[in-house]
Amino acid sequence: MISKQETGRQLIHIIVGIVTVILIYFNILSPISLLALIIIGILASFICKRRKLFLFSLFLKHFERENMQKKFPGKGLIFFFIGVLLVVQLFEKDIALASIMVLTFGDSISHLVGAKYGKLKNIFNWKGRKLLEGTIAGTIAGFLGAMIFVHPALAFIGSATAMFAEVVKIDFNDNTLDDNLVVPLIAGTVMFIVRIVV
Repeated sequence: MISKQETGRQLIHIIVGIVTVILIYFNILSPISLLALIIIGILASFICKRRKLFLFSLFLKHFERENMQKKFPGKGLIFFFIGVLLVVQLFEKDIALASIMVLTFGDSISHLVGAKYGKLKNIFNWKGRKLLEGTIAGTIAGFLGAMIFVHPALAFIGSATAMFAEVVKIDFNDNTLDDNLVVPLIAGTVMFIVRIVV
């Protein structure tokens, strides 16, 4: 069962993703602007661990996972923009935007569908929290979003690979890498390689 807070969190994720893609597409949001947002987010997170920051703290109260409110306030949003900045800097604009769409729709829809309708455990998820229905729905949603910017075959391969990577959970130095980094980087890298090879 999915909570109202988690549903709201995923809807915010989708809205922020769509707005970000639009702003990047029209060259309104530059890499420097993204870096500034990340720095502001890190500073706000640091302050929020010690005292309330009017709007930021209110936002976190309603949309942040409870365990993260104490450990790393705003982690999801901060890592979202780090993932966006990385793909914008590493790949051509169409692949970068397609990767952000996979992150925006694939990641969110997989959580929502998996939590609400999921019954089948994903064989590639050793911790058992990711469900097959969520992975399939996330792949389709990410594919449809990415297809706006790249060829459908490229969009599908990028989305499917990124959703598989999200299930597997990539660990670095005993810490699991955040989905908001893994999903766009895997999607972008795969689409970039396939474009070069094919």
